[in-house]
Amino acid sequence: MTTELAKEKTKAKQRYLKRKKERRKHRPKTTQDDSAVVEDTLGSTTKKDIEVTLDITYSTGRSSPDRSVDGLQQYASGGEERPKKRPRLVPSQEVEVMMDSAEVLPAAKNMIIASSTETALPVALPSFPLPAVPDAPSKSVLALQGLDQALVEADIVHPTTSVSVPQSENDDGGTKLCARTRRRLNDLGITELFAVQTTLLPFLLPQEAPYRALYTPYNPPRDACISAPTGSGKTLAYVLPIIEILSQRLVTRLRALVVLPTRDLVVQVRETFEALGKGHGLKIGTATGQHSFAHEQSQLVFDKSTDLHSGSSKVDILICTPGRLIDHLNGTPNFSLQHLRFLVIDEADRLLAQSFQDWLAQVLSATRPSLLTGCTEGTPANSLPFHDAISPAFMGGLTSTDIPTFFTETPRSSCQKLLFSATLTRDPGKIAALNLRNPKYFIVQGTKDGVSDSHVLDVVMEKFTMPETLTEHMLVCEASQKPLIFFHLVYNHQVKNALVFTKSAESTTRLVRLFDFFQKAWSTKTMAGLSQPIVIRAYSSDLPANERKNILERFKAQEIQVLVCSDLISRGIDISHVNHVVSYDVPVDMRKYVHRVGRTARAGRDGDAWTLVEEQEARYFKSMLKEADHLGKVKRVRVSEKDVELLLAHYETALGELKEVYTRQG
Repeated sequence: MTTELAKEKTKAKQRYLKRKKERRKHRPKTTQDDSAVVEDTLGSTTKKDIEVTLDITYSTGRSSPDRSVDGLQQYASGGEERPKKRPRLVPSQEVEVMMDSAEVLPAAKNMIIASSTETALPVALPSFPLPAVPDAPSKSVLALQGLDQALVEADIVHPTTSVSVPQSENDDGGTKLCARTRRRLNDLGITELFAVQTTLLPFLLPQEAPYRALYTPYNPPRDACISAPTGSGKTLAYVLPIIEILSQRLVTRLRALVVLPTRDLVVQVRETFEALGKGHGLKIGTATGQHSFAHEQSQLVFDKSTDLHSGSSKVDILICTPGRLIDHLNGTPNFSLQHLRFLVIDEADRLLAQSFQDWLAQVLSATRPSLLTGCTEGTPANSLPFHDAISPAFMGGLTSTDIPTFFTETPRSSCQKLLFSATLTRDPGKIAALNLRNPKYFIVQGTKDGVSDSHVLDVVMEKFTMPETLTEHMLVCEASQKPLIFFHLVYNHQVKNALVFTKSAESTTRLVRLFDFFQKAWSTKTMAGLSQPIVIRAYSSDLPANERKNILERFKAQEIQVLVCSDLISRGIDISHVNHVVSYDVPVDMRKYVHRVGRTARAGRDGDAWTLVEEQEARYFKSMLKEADHLGKVKRVRVSEKDVELLLAHYETALGELKEVYTRQG
């Protein structure tokens, strides 16, 4: 049965193949006449039908039997059989088949070509190389972005530069100082000027007569910014030229304003002015808020009841803090800055970082002629009713008929701004707020190889400078052992005549108490005892002003050997006999570190700086020094158990007594 079915299948297949062969043999060939028939038949086929046909072809990969060209030809030629299916082709192959066929009409060919161009599959994109990551710019290039060009072109002065002060009447020795000032310096024992002084004096005291005058409204002097290590003589650098120029004055007016961050600095700078200005007849005043506001008003101006818009100052030089300055500028009648010749901002980085009621903008406005005191808003500049001919820049308030002049240039303020700091800011925004006039920068700092020209850019970008005579140490210890390490420094390393800095007033008081208990236990348990106990005192903002002043004077007189304080006096205070600075608590940033250690090794003297670092703070402290390129200059000192063995028992006794005191207080 199976064999018979297979045979029938074979015969059926043979019959099918035979009929297929006959159909191919008898298939009519297309002639020119037939083409006309096909064209007539296709006449009713619209262009839209052909486009649909092509769309179907491209989307499905095969032609529709009713709309394809082959199907139409079959029906036109009288064929009755259904057109056979074409093999499935991709669109590009099908277009080639259709274009090769002679049966496609020319109009249809053009449509096929256009359609194939528009709908052709996209070819592979050309390969491109992977983007390369550009090299990161150097730190110096990044730091230069937005920096004042004058700062980049700063004069680099080596710290060892100095000039002797001659005693001859006719030879100033390059100091540009008059004979009277040189004699006064010699009387005070100052026989040599340091680098910052020898550089700044020729700039502020040129030989040209116009720049030595009190006012030069048509050619005002350039401003100056000075960055120098602590203890390098910045105060003397601006005190001397101010005294030299203001000695020419005939009428007392406020011509020099010195702004400082703390009251202690104000007292110190006033002492310097009084010592060097003796015999010049200049009157010096201070405003710090230590006295009542009415008392300070009576010391600064003559008449508060009468409105004198030109001012009636009792002082030539005013040394003040910014907050009290604003109080007098807004609340003291006849207090005027229109005659100002010098504006000195000492410790500029700290003062610029704090607003103090926006003191800088108010001070700068008060020195400009366009904002004359007494002028109402909307008053024309040439009709200001008040003027003072002593300050020529403010004569712009006079009408041209009052004072005939051939000058068409508007006079400008002759106020010269001088900025001083050991860590002078590089912030372009803060520098722009100062409105500096063609500033000149001076940086006192040693170069890496002693050649200043080839490393000017590197030196400018360094943030901090230290005195060359300073030796720095670092001791890493556990937090519980830090007081013991401090006692080790005092007794075993003879750290006396020292300033000790803590993080707060409370820490200052606690450390002094613990030291007193330790010293008492030491003298009691040691058979030999102490021949002379070490006097240690606390100096913090918790103490009243009179007590702070008394403690500071005793420390200067060396009646106190160790002074423990907060950062209250870490800036500017000059105490010549300080041989050691101990940072009992690590400073929070590099600026505080610089100003702390700057209390020693001043004016070319030797000094040591010690920093007690807790183990959990060591990484932060080292990274801070490394960023400032200063880690290699700080030596690590290791303390073994044997070094503190004799002190340990006394320390435990003192610690127990301190705990009892705080337990009773609690």
